[in-house]
Amino acid sequence: MTLAEKLYLPAIFKGMGITFSHLFKKKPTINYPEEKRPFSAVFRGLHILNRDEEGRERCTACGLCAVACPAEAITMEAAERQTGEEALYREEKYAAKYEINMLRCIFCGLCEEACPKDAIYLTQTFAPANYGRKGFIYKKDDLLIPNPVTDPEGYEKAKGTSGKGVN
Repeated sequence: MTLAEKLYLPAIFKGMGITFSHLFKKKPTINYPEEKRPFSAVFRGLHILNRDEEGRERCTACGLCAVACPAEAITMEAAERQTGEEALYREEKYAAKYEINMLRCIFCGLCEEACPKDAIYLTQTFAPANYGRKGFIYKKDDLLIPNPVTDPEGYEKAKGTSGKGVN
């Protein structure tokens, strides 16, 4: 070993050079509220319960999404459609109660794949922060997309950029 190697000077200068080179690189930090991070096209965010073009709910409460969920985050209760409710529900059976516990959800997308009616899909929106545990349990009213007949602007906004599963 030479005297320079014994003093570790080449290694120190090499490390200082690497550190100094990082001063001129672009910083990976994003100032969140002002800048939005671009997401991948296959990003899976918040769930949406879909409606058909007439504004009726697509969910038939078959329970396949709840069975497919590995985290057991989805719970639902089925009910029979009454006479006069044909404009609200597409099939004879509908989900009277539909809840997703977002604290348990792992955003795997298996519920979306299991649904035969394209009633549920994951949007490009990520889950917001909340102060209490009950705020992370999304009920049917929180998940339903706006009615395209009564609120076409809200429907287009909720549909998002992906537009999958809406028609």
